Amino acid sequence: MTDNKNLTESPDFVQENDKPTARTEVTIKFGRGLIGDPFTSRNGKELVEVKIPNADKSDTRPWESFVISPRMIHDNQFGKGVWMKLPEDGTTRLSRMTKAGMDEAGKPVWNRETRTVSNSELKALMESYKDKTRGSVLSDLSGRKVQDTAGKNFGRTANACEIDR
Repeated sequence: MTDNKNLTESPDFVQENDKPTARTEVTIKFGRGLIGDPFTSRNGKELVEVKIPNADKSDTRPWESFVISPRMIHDNQFGKGVWMKLPEDGTTRLSRMTKAGMDEAGKPVWNRETRTVSNSELKALMESYKDKTRGSVLSDLSGRKVQDTAGKNFGRTANACEIDR
């Protein structure tokens, strides 16, 4: 008789290699307005360009961008935002158009500046809007509220103010 137990079991080293490795991923959330129009690459793949806003308001350079398959971008539960998952140990190539100078005819000459960043760093770049402090915004709003109430007659119309005089 053959032993069925030996047929179904494999050596320990084979079982260890058969186990799928847990891949860590980075989830990046961003607005739908950062996604460009889909296009087909030279090799026939469907791609879409995603823009990365400059974190610094004083930075007037064009925004950086990268391309990705539109199948990797998913709608948010509420429909206004989107998200995508990328491998944490992977890298993404970012590019930005820079002005190189002017030609003889006076037209600007543009070059493409590229750099490679890790996907964790890409997440930080895409979600930089979350790092802004809200204290300055609240203080600006409270200052504006005081100005508005000083100019108003607390809900009374102009005719009612003239009658009191």
